[in-house]
Amino acid sequence: MEDERKSSNAGERAAEGLREAASNDEAKNESKMRHDLAKGADRFEERSKSSDGKSAGEKQKT
Repeated sequence: MEDERKSSNAGERAAEGLREAASNDEAKNESKMRHDLAKGADRFEERSKSSDGKSAGEKQKT
């Protein structure tokens, strides 16, 4: 059963490729926007805002 959960070399290379592509894409966007994208909790809060401008936390309070 343990063998079924073990990552394959191809899977690990694919995951690394995805991480690298995401990093490159983020760097390209930051360069285009001329500022860094929010990271961590700030990024979550930024992404959680909907078109009405309220965050998920603000909506739960009402």
